[in-house]
Amino acid sequence: MNNPLLWKLLRRHVSKVQTVGFAIANIVGLTIVLLGLQFYVDVLPVFADEESFIRKDYLVVTKTIGNGAMVGSLIGGTDINAFSDSDIADIEEQPWVRKVGRFTTTNYRVSASLNAYGRSMRTQMFFESVPDEFIDTKNINWTFDPNSKNPEIPILLSKDYLALYNFGFATSQGMPQLSESMVGKVPFSLVIQGDDGRVVRVGGKIVGFSNRLNTIIVPESFMKWSNEMFAPGVVTKPSRLILEVSKPGDVAIEKYMKKHDYEIAGDKMNSSKANYMLTIVMGIVIAVGLVISALSFFILILSIYLLLQKNTKKLQDLLLLGYSPSEVASQYVKMVVWVNMAVYVFGIALMLYARSLYMPQLEAFAICGGSLWQAALSGFILIALITMGNIIAIKRKVAALWYLEK
Repeated sequence: MNNPLLWKLLRRHVSKVQTVGFAIANIVGLTIVLLGLQFYVDVLPVFADEESFIRKDYLVVTKTIGNGAMVGSLIGGTDINAFSDSDIADIEEQPWVRKVGRFTTTNYRVSASLNAYGRSMRTQMFFESVPDEFIDTKNINWTFDPNSKNPEIPILLSKDYLALYNFGFATSQGMPQLSESMVGKVPFSLVIQGDDGRVVRVGGKIVGFSNRLNTIIVPESFMKWSNEMFAPGVVTKPSRLILEVSKPGDVAIEKYMKKHDYEIAGDKMNSSKANYMLTIVMGIVIAVGLVISALSFFILILSIYLLLQKNTKKLQDLLLLGYSPSEVASQYVKMVVWVNMAVYVFGIALMLYARSLYMPQLEAFAICGGSLWQAALSGFILIALITMGNIIAIKRKVAALWYLEK
């Protein structure tokens, strides 16, 4: 209820220094929280982008090749560095593992030949496959039908392979450099030769390039069909695994790999550590902001309690004169609401100013940033909770004086 005379009487003991101190502390805490949330929203596309330098949710794992394993492979031990079923089961039980995929390789010989731009090439090659859910290239024709009239094998290549060809082999041999779209139009034939001497020619087509898989990938359906057709009865254990992990960069992953003499392909573990550390730092920043906001909340509560304690006699007189506890409390509630509204506005303004300082650096990495509504809504919810806590504390204190007087 709006009562100017009542407010003039009660505000005489309101400390402007304490009120300003509370507001500044709350502005600092709220700004830190908003800035941490907004920064996370701005860099979130980096975590979601499969081609991002920081998103490394998939790890390709192999066993370390020692001298003993090398000698064993020379005398015919092909499964020396393969993963056993118990190895895979143990990996699947780790808390940071979401999914485990097996690399399957060909148990027969493959050669490829192509004729393009007046040049011909022929080479021995290999195929590998992984479960389709681990394929990172989208919107491609990833099916193989052995019963079709002219069966054609869709193939995924690592982007590194194309770079090696264009900037290594092609330039040194006088071959034309090829773009990704052009490679898909170059026809080539594959010769598959089984252990029984049977030879089959099929067509092949490169349908895309992968950033995640540094190998030559074919559909798993083709791999199963061809191994059964050209190497029946031959069963090989996987020598490589692909892991989808929930916490890339987790220290537990590195410890587990070292303990079991496993290796992670490329520098994915280092990039994952950057991802993991950035997440931790953002969590710490937001936690610090919440602590400061909580402290400012208790500062205001303490200030109000001291103010009410100073005005105990005056408040009791007002209650005896017929003013209700809600009327008396409403004057302090109004003050708290206006102060917290100002805190929210200043917090948003400071967050936007700080964002304008770091966005040019993010834009240099082609990061456009996210929307502002998540941080603004989170700040509003936080300041609303603080205000509700203040109001409840004020009303309880005034009600206690009322019951004490009665």
